[in-house]
Amino acid sequence: MPKPLSLSFDPIARADELWRDRWGSAPSMGAITSIMRAQQILLAEVDAVVKPYGLTFARYEALVLLSFAKAGELPMSKIGERLMVHPTSVTNTVDRLVRSGLVDKRPNPNDGRGTLASITPKGHEVVEEATRDLMAMDFGLGAYDEEECAEVFALLRPLRVAAGDFEEG
Repeated sequence: MPKPLSLSFDPIARADELWRDRWGSAPSMGAITSIMRAQQILLAEVDAVVKPYGLTFARYEALVLLSFAKAGELPMSKIGERLMVHPTSVTNTVDRLVRSGLVDKRPNPNDGRGTLASITPKGHEVVEEATRDLMAMDFGLGAYDEEECAEVFALLRPLRVAAGDFEEG
């Protein structure tokens, strides 16, 4: 996919100026607009790397989570909890992985209503190859060094705590 032509100015900085002139200073507007644009850029770059494996980043995340599980399997509810996504999204993601032969599903013997998802040998192979490729491109964050990546992580952590993703401490 060809990259769009670069603008001769920063459109987010310009929007910030216009915002300030009309409604007053709101540094959070410039910050959120930058974060949302960065998310678009990163998702496009990462999805382009995992697409040859028949994955999206969401499917890749589910495969990684299953590969981290001791037995290579987790209840669907636990997958949603850990990935912080709605149960419908988990079902769609896992069902696509099942159709690709990367994951199997079976009834959870410990919960009559639940379902277990387990990574297949092909899933293990794909997650290893995709991870190698993502690490080679620094997950799209090659413009930052290790310290700057740690700073980004630290800057966004209070937002995640405030959203209830986890309890600090």
